[in-house]
Amino acid sequence: MEITAGGLLEIRITPADVGKRVSVRRVDLDRSGPPEFSDTVGVLTSWDEGVLLITQKNGKPVRIAESSLVAGKVVPPAPARRRGPAASFEELARVTARAWVPLESEPLGEWTLRAAGGFTRRANSVLPLGDPGMQLDEALARVTSWYAERGLPAYVQAATGAVGTQELLCAELERRGWVNEVSAEVRIGALAPIADVDADLSDVRLTRAPDEAWLGRYGRVKDPALARRMLVEGPSVWFASLAGGRAIGRCVVDGRWAGFAAVTVDPAHRREGLATAVMAALARQALDEGASAAWLQVETDNSGARGLYDGMGFATHHAYHHYRAGAAE
Repeated sequence: MEITAGGLLEIRITPADVGKRVSVRRVDLDRSGPPEFSDTVGVLTSWDEGVLLITQKNGKPVRIAESSLVAGKVVPPAPARRRGPAASFEELARVTARAWVPLESEPLGEWTLRAAGGFTRRANSVLPLGDPGMQLDEALARVTSWYAERGLPAYVQAATGAVGTQELLCAELERRGWVNEVSAEVRIGALAPIADVDADLSDVRLTRAPDEAWLGRYGRVKDPALARRMLVEGPSVWFASLAGGRAIGRCVVDGRWAGFAAVTVDPAHRREGLATAVMAALARQALDEGASAAWLQVETDNSGARGLYDGMGFATHHAYHHYRAGAAE
């Protein structure tokens, strides 16, 4: 909220501020009784025909009638709330992409089209880290046809809580009918505390490739040959498992980063510290290879995993969303 020296609320944003982070206050014009105010903070992604569209950090778009505004101002970027290493969005986007190497990729300007027979959205979606080199509608048409040629749905992976151009892309995709099918947080933290946790690692086995028990616990495999081919790709990939597939995990060591994924525990053995043991064993291996920082991705509705990672010191860096073409039709 912006208050002038005279004590009055003031609107200090205009359509020229599209793409900037703003804070606005509005009044509910559709209710009787005393006025009710609400505040919204996010990136101003459009201001058309008397309606503002503000994309919040969690990716949720908020539409606000210009006539309901009572205050507004441009605000600095959100402070980094991290307990681990500093990292830029682009650095993390490229590191996380290298952990899920597609079987096929093609540049589209500064975008990368990725395909891997449909195994994981991350390896079968567009990574848009710049300008596609053409108008957005033309680029999206090219994306849709490229995936159709491979018998795959078209996905674009875009982020919020990162940089303004990513939030603008999210808004433009929604405007064109692309639907956000799933959202996840990219979390980061220091690696050493994960390796130092008090856990029994005597039964944790590390290998360079997943066995049948590992794939069985992972449970997302329709084509085992394709899954194995995809899962072993990356700078330095390790698989952890406990006897009988009670718990598994995957780690990709890439320079200073160790990326954790596929941490899965048999439901009959949850809350026994098995996920912690798997991650600690992988973290120790990553430390031996020179890594010092950790990252992982967790879907926003996975409360159990989020609680585990909170306790390990992971903090959210940004969120990403997979938008699918034509899902609303």
